[in-house]
Amino acid sequence: MTTHRGNTQAAYTQIRRAIVEGRYLPGQRLVEQRIGEEFSLSRTPVREALRRLEAEGLVLSTPNRGAVVREVSMEDIADLYGLRARLEAYAAELAAQRIESEEIEQLDAGIAAFDRAMHEDHEDAIELTRRLDKANRQIHAAILAAARHDRLRQHLERTVDVPLVFQAFRQFDWAQTERSHLFHQLLRDAILAGEAQRASALMLEHVLQGRDVLLAHLEASDSGVTDLFPAQPSTEGT
Repeated sequence: MTTHRGNTQAAYTQIRRAIVEGRYLPGQRLVEQRIGEEFSLSRTPVREALRRLEAEGLVLSTPNRGAVVREVSMEDIADLYGLRARLEAYAAELAAQRIESEEIEQLDAGIAAFDRAMHEDHEDAIELTRRLDKANRQIHAAILAAARHDRLRQHLERTVDVPLVFQAFRQFDWAQTERSHLFHQLLRDAILAGEAQRASALMLEHVLQGRDVLLAHLEASDSGVTDLFPAQPSTEGT
């Protein structure tokens, strides 16, 4: 039983990373047998992982094509970020009223990790993006945990588009990455000072920064939304 759960988790982790990082492209079919061969897994854990990813909104099941990576339009991006910005702003407002020592430690650790990712040498750009994305998720998770609002958490889990956040970091130049880091520090200061409205306003602007970077990149591109997912080496069968 433990092996089965472990295989399902392994399949979930590998497929999710491939989607988030753009190795499985929007609209691409996810064939269970081929994915199983790629990751040396049977079809059962792959099937269960795809169901889990469908529940998260990263995968869609269609009658004629089976499981595919969910596609997004520019309007989808604007709508998702608009909703996410307002939900996270409310989370920051609540966090300023409710944060405790445990979340402060998590928040500080995430900010420190983001700073290290910015200044350490990395083998390639994708590794830098992974580090920035991981630290960013820790920061936002700490703020959401501090909000202590379970329904808000559920809504945000359905609203935050993880591949889009990851691709936004890939488009950030140095100045935009520094600006994101500064926002994290300002948010931390406002929350710890109990300045709920300031924390809310900072979070709103911070999230919309990511939206603006993505939309500006797409508007300047001839290939539309697919340009967010640059071609990467992919193993056979994907």
